[in-house]
Amino acid sequence: MGINDFKGGRNFFLIAGPCVIEGEEMALHIAEKIVRMTEKLAIPYMFKGSYRKANRSRADSFTGIGDEKALKILRKTGETFGIPIVTDIHEPAEAAMAAEYADVLQIPAFLCRQTDLLLAAARTGKIVNIKKGQFVSPASMRFAAQKVADSGNNHIMLTERGTTFGYTDLVVDFRGIPQMQEFGYPVVMDATHSLQQPNQMTGVSGGLPTLIKTIAKAAVAAGADGLFIETHPEPAAAKSDGANMLRLDLLEELLAKLVRIREAIL
Repeated sequence: MGINDFKGGRNFFLIAGPCVIEGEEMALHIAEKIVRMTEKLAIPYMFKGSYRKANRSRADSFTGIGDEKALKILRKTGETFGIPIVTDIHEPAEAAMAAEYADVLQIPAFLCRQTDLLLAAARTGKIVNIKKGQFVSPASMRFAAQKVADSGNNHIMLTERGTTFGYTDLVVDFRGIPQMQEFGYPVVMDATHSLQQPNQMTGVSGGLPTLIKTIAKAAVAAGADGLFIETHPEPAAAKSDGANMLRLDLLEELLAKLVRIREAIL
């Protein structure tokens, strides 16, 4: 699988799944539901799930069920439904390990300038999805992408996920979508993390999930190549990022509307 499989199609592509793998049954259930939706709507689909969450506000926050166990669940999910798998990596040593199980290695926003991490991901030959840091301008993401490209890997995606606004909020500048597309790589809009409200006094990030539909519609209208949406059957019970996830049973209606918007702008 190469980046051209997800670039320049008539429809946007979708990266969606839970924030973190909580168990096999949950992962397969979510993937099955989304596969049915995306097949019906002709949306190219990649399943996303983190095998471990390294960036946590508090030391007692849930981080995962174990790396190997979660990675095996990701592989089984991909093989069961014939779909690509996306997962995060946090340190250079994780790149080769995760590449054995996933098709796309995702660089978390806080780590988008970590040269060793980008180079390790690039050397696997997998697609590298670099999430734009909350502290980084769209124009400066050229340099993050160049680190990967200079390693001989041009399978790159860039993901917009909002920009820090004060201490506890984010804003989205939709000008960043066409600006980053000028680099020649697909640009994805993260419609869920862009609505996080980080650095809360409780030590647990808040969110504005009622605005997911607004962000997603605006991104498609602005010409985004792909959408990133974290989803869960019961966000309130999710073990990570529940405050800004879309409830799974609301996803199909939203995707249908987004397809119509995409058709209108072509």
